[in-house]
Amino acid sequence: MPGLIECVPNFSEGRRGEVVEEIVRAVGQIEGVTVLDHTRDETHNRSVVTFAGSAEPVVRAATAAVGRALELIDMEQHT
Repeated sequence: MPGLIECVPNFSEGRRGEVVEEIVRAVGQIEGVTVLDHTRDETHNRSVVTFAGSAEPVVRAATAAVGRALELIDMEQHT
């Protein structure tokens, strides 16, 4: 039986809900991964996405999330 891995990345965006939803959507599109939770903190402008699955799909989901975040979050504009 393959192991289950949980991944809990934080992203430097918590004020623009549509950006967080795009990151969550990127994770959720990966077969074999389940999004367990996601939260936004507008005060600290951060979000956390929690997802789990077997190793290979979790790596693909993490890569997809980071890729989408790179497209949507401009750290030069981050406050």
